[in-house]
Amino acid sequence: MNIGSRIAKLREDQKWTQEHTASSLGISRAALSHYEKNRREPDSETLMKFADLFHVTVDYLVGRTSNPEINLDDPIRSFVDQLELSSEDLLNNFELTIDGRKLTIEEARRFIAFVRAERSMKT
Repeated sequence: MNIGSRIAKLREDQKWTQEHTASSLGISRAALSHYEKNRREPDSETLMKFADLFHVTVDYLVGRTSNPEINLDDPIRSFVDQLELSSEDLLNNFELTIDGRKLTIEEARRFIAFVRAERSMKT
């Protein structure tokens, strides 16, 4: 099943019109129709909106899995929900990469500092 077919089926399962669904997503009804008929593919931001609206994973929408639900055990979900990028353990135990190259600890720290500085300018 392709992206458009999955989107259409999910919408129909909810008994929603294209107009209602498009409005919920902040897109036009014509755009939704193009997605459902596989004339266009949604960008990553729109895919995430579809996933959130229908309570499914993006992997399900793009056909990487036939299971629409996220399968994380409660302890894993709790761990993931509380990850803090600046944690030394996280920086030492996981490979953070950009363009396929692992960031050094110092690069990761500079990245974190950049994000913090950017956020502070927005407040």
